[in-house]
Amino acid sequence: MKLLIINPNSSASVTARINAAAQAACQPGEAITTIRATDAPDLIVTPEDAQAAERAVTQTLSAWRQPVDGVILASFGDTGLDAVRALTRVPVVGIAQSAYAMASVLGPRMSIVSFAPTMAEALRKTALGYGHGNRVAAMHMVEGASWDDPGEIQHQLAPQLLALCRKSAREDQVNSIVLGGGPLAGLAARLQSQVNVPLIDGTTAAIATLRVALTGTSLAELTRDRMVQT
Repeated sequence: MKLLIINPNSSASVTARINAAAQAACQPGEAITTIRATDAPDLIVTPEDAQAAERAVTQTLSAWRQPVDGVILASFGDTGLDAVRALTRVPVVGIAQSAYAMASVLGPRMSIVSFAPTMAEALRKTALGYGHGNRVAAMHMVEGASWDDPGEIQHQLAPQLLALCRKSAREDQVNSIVLGGGPLAGLAARLQSQVNVPLIDGTTAAIATLRVALTGTSLAELTRDRMVQT
């Protein structure tokens, strides 16, 4: 299974975070390549950013010449999903779509934790668009945060993000917590031992989703395997 992950923003450091999470989830016989969209915004937080990123994603995929079995779009707006599906015959999934699907397997209630209040509307809109609006019991965003490098968000804000995850696990009666945003790729694995409900990473969820599409393994089996390994 050969997968291509496209980071719809142009941040090299965020792309490195996504790639590290992907390689950690990679299994024998799989090859995963992670690239960033050319001429995309450094971070996607506004509708204008999303429009520019969609153009960048489609241009980047059109220029890609190596064969792949599936494509992952690694932003929580699933930026360019419909446009990319129109460009290729291989399965294409977004990290938000995949994260919410995995959450639905784990139980009827989920919460979303992310790094900035400006992310909240887009995260909620995406959940609603995939039909999961009634499953989102709560949303928790880090207030007043700032950063110079988007790739360092998960390190700089790890204490606040952990506190929000613990708060949600304690108060929201959820079955899972989705960590929203490409810059948080890989953080779920680092925080999981300190939170008593499953934390879902969009990148690893997307890889699992494509395993379902390409190998016929059920998402329930993959989710169960993930929980055994955690």
